[in-house]
Amino acid sequence: HACKVARALGMAEVLVPPYSGVLSAVGIGVAEQRVVRQRGLDIPLHGADERLRDTITAVTTEAAEALEAQHGDVAQVDVRIGLRVMGSDTVLDIDYGANLQARFSAAHAARFGFVPGNAVHIQRVTATARTAAGTLPSPALSEDSGEPSGETSMWVDGAWREVPYYDRELIGQSAQIAGPALVLEATTVVVIEPGWKLSLTSSGALLLTYEGQAAAASQTHREDTAVDPRRLSLFNHRFMSIAEHMGATLEQTSHSVNIKERRDYSCAVFDAEGRLVANAPHIPVHLGSMSEAVKTVLARRPDIGPKDAVLVNDPYAGGTHLPDLTVVTPVFIEDRCQFFVASRGHHADIGGITPGSMPAHSRHIQEEGIAFDAFPLVLDGVFQRDALLRALQSGPYPARQPERNLSDIQAQLAANQRGVQLLESLVADMGIAVVQAYMGHVRQNARAAVESLLLTLQDGHARLPLDDGCHIEVRVQVDRENKRGTIDFTGTSSTQQSNLNAPTAVVTAAVLYVFRMLTGQDIPLNSGCLEPLDLIVPEDTMLSPTPPAAVVAGNVETSQVLCDALLLATAAMSGSQGTMNNLTFGNDRVQYYETIAGGSGAGPGFDGESGVQVHMTNSRLTDPEVLEARLPVRVREFSVRKGSGGDGTHHGGNGVTRVLEFTEAVEISLLANRRSTAAPGLGKGEAGSPGQGHITHADGSVTTLTHRAYVRVEPGATLHIQTPGGGGWR
Repeated sequence: HACKVARALGMAEVLVPPYSGVLSAVGIGVAEQRVVRQRGLDIPLHGADERLRDTITAVTTEAAEALEAQHGDVAQVDVRIGLRVMGSDTVLDIDYGANLQARFSAAHAARFGFVPGNAVHIQRVTATARTAAGTLPSPALSEDSGEPSGETSMWVDGAWREVPYYDRELIGQSAQIAGPALVLEATTVVVIEPGWKLSLTSSGALLLTYEGQAAAASQTHREDTAVDPRRLSLFNHRFMSIAEHMGATLEQTSHSVNIKERRDYSCAVFDAEGRLVANAPHIPVHLGSMSEAVKTVLARRPDIGPKDAVLVNDPYAGGTHLPDLTVVTPVFIEDRCQFFVASRGHHADIGGITPGSMPAHSRHIQEEGIAFDAFPLVLDGVFQRDALLRALQSGPYPARQPERNLSDIQAQLAANQRGVQLLESLVADMGIAVVQAYMGHVRQNARAAVESLLLTLQDGHARLPLDDGCHIEVRVQVDRENKRGTIDFTGTSSTQQSNLNAPTAVVTAAVLYVFRMLTGQDIPLNSGCLEPLDLIVPEDTMLSPTPPAAVVAGNVETSQVLCDALLLATAAMSGSQGTMNNLTFGNDRVQYYETIAGGSGAGPGFDGESGVQVHMTNSRLTDPEVLEARLPVRVREFSVRKGSGGDGTHHGGNGVTRVLEFTEAVEISLLANRRSTAAPGLGKGEAGSPGQGHITHADGSVTTLTHRAYVRVEPGATLHIQTPGGGGWR
């Protein structure tokens, strides 16, 4: 249905390539043959002339000889040099020739959004030997216009109609087919909508043209900022797609296991005021809270320029907890900042009192790592590498592997640059007025979805304990007449001396996530979901801490209990495992962090899921092969903990059992919940089983783990963790 999509986007022409007929005529072996050979290097670009020339000679000779042996004559050999910046694992391949440094800098700026400011290394040399390329024959086209092959029924403008259908291979060069009609191929049906006309190009492509005053209609529609349901759906997905492309770029260019393998990252698009417009389906606690980081940048850096980028992780300046580093980049159109893009990644280590920066017993924010409050990461296109390194190496508990932080931060910059490029392309296609208007329409659509939801909810209340003895209390009150809801956390425990305090950004994220989920509609999670809701968070509670209170567990543990409390108060589902089971281990050489799956709660009409990441976390677990190859650990068991879900008409999901054996001396930190408490059931459903854990040391002694644990172990120690099950429903 390309015609409908084209009209929704304000387009008047669609071109359908002649793929099926051409492929059947071409067959295999027409295209050129290639042989690729590669040599690895790790030498500075400056002063590498002789060694580089020798390597190029060797690898091109090898590629050419291999191609001659396999396929015959060599038409040409192309050489590309793989270059990287010191401290980065991302290699950019540049055609060999003059001005390598300058061309690499240009390619780096296009990919990452800034010019590298430090030494460039040659990582590899790649030679591609090619035979002469074949040519694709033109399809045989008949001069006859071609008659319909028959008629069939098609749903057109709200009714069934008999329409002609055509065999594509029989359509002649002079064909002029008016819609409604169908064109049939072996694997595709092209729908010609009413008002469209089909003709054939000289290459055999189908050209679909909107009839009448196409150009005027197209331009009018293109500039129309009024909300249209079809375009709204398209823009919903277009904005989400931009964030998804950003995430794919971040995954591809990052270094750490946390980001590349576990995908503990999030990317999103914001309007000029820092309001969340759309996100990819990444980590909910990141997405709902990143707006605060963008708004902090707006407040701290009002003069931000088109080639700048800013780093934020301070929980008291828009962050969540210190390992989550957010890179914010403005998008300038017509010399004005029109949008923002941001990427947040959980770094393997950002300093603090324990490797992995997730200490179980921190009481002061400094003990959790290095904080960045709107740090100028890129200024006028220049990456502030030296200043960033100094910051990472400062303070009483500096980062343990700052070069690795730099590598992942550069990957985040690359992700943001991809977002900038895609937003610029969208504006070029649709116009700035339309894009901005539909950002507003997308938020308004989300607001309307939550307003409709509120009409179905009853007032509710929940009070849930945490293992430390503190509790979360929430009341949900609905004003149906005004389509508003009040989320009141009065009664929640005061600021904690532990690290369970959750910055307000985390509270906002939990509320946004829950109400977006309850709508049940295919809309982006965005700030419009919050507009009909009034949040009451009293001062001096664990949900409104003030510096220097520790917060690392607030982001990962308190947020999970917040979600359970909100879902119980709205009678949506039983409690889930209520924890992320945060496991960090490492030493001065390596650091690693993972969240471990558990059981989700049951609800009216559904059982809970077993062995899943629930609510505010959505990360993967590192593949055992990757984990064992890069870290001093062996996975001995990873299985479903049967019987741990709560009983009921619908059962809670089961937790998991995870057993790890360490091959080096490491420090282990476990930050969890629901060890002495349990996931509550809903109605008369039973609670899930609490979690438990222990360490069996190499000498046979055993250390029992509570919800917070810090243990130094020697090689041969084995960690056993059983995660909580979800509550049942009856």
